[in-house]
Amino acid sequence: MHTLIVIAHPDPTSLTHAVAAEVSRGIAAADPAASVELADLSAEGFDPRFTRADLDGHHRRQPFPADVLAEQARLDRADAVVLVFPVYWWAMPAQLKGWIDRVFSNGWAYDDAGDGAVRKKLGRLKVHLLGLGGADERTWSKRGYDVAMKTQIETGIFDYCGAPVVSATVLLAVDAGDATPHLQAGYALGRSIGQDARSCSPQEGAAPI
Repeated sequence: MHTLIVIAHPDPTSLTHAVAAEVSRGIAAADPAASVELADLSAEGFDPRFTRADLDGHHRRQPFPADVLAEQARLDRADAVVLVFPVYWWAMPAQLKGWIDRVFSNGWAYDDAGDGAVRKKLGRLKVHLLGLGGADERTWSKRGYDVAMKTQIETGIFDYCGAPVVSATVLLAVDAGDATPHLQAGYALGRSIGQDARSCSPQEGAAPI
């Protein structure tokens, strides 16, 4: 099983990066045969701006830009994708949202037939969402931000493309000082992904189906 971990944070020493590293470590601990690829959008300089070239690709007037095709190829290699990101203004950071805007495109993530029918194309891709928020649980639920993010991201993006959201977690109160629980949660998620990979792999000595 191959997992793509996507990070959207400009500081490589951030808690976001540390939690992503724990996810990777957990996968390796649960299934040493599993492979992990890291997409650090900030370090790689991914351009989140949706341009005329992206629009032309959407309308199938020309191929998508090379950087979009490269990201789609990374996702094509993956069985699962983990998005690890800080919550900015109760949503994804702009760079990660722009990655979604450009990469999860018409013709690749879904097919818009133009008659109101949409063919979902990412049913094979398992999605894990791991956000890090500064607010506490009381604020999060009081304002309805938990429901809003679920509607926006899980339903609005991944369900539209048919990609099953296996887990969606927001680690709250990250400004409290003790990062241990958040790192442990990242590791636990990684182990869960790795264990899922092992359960999906053919048993030793058995013929693959």
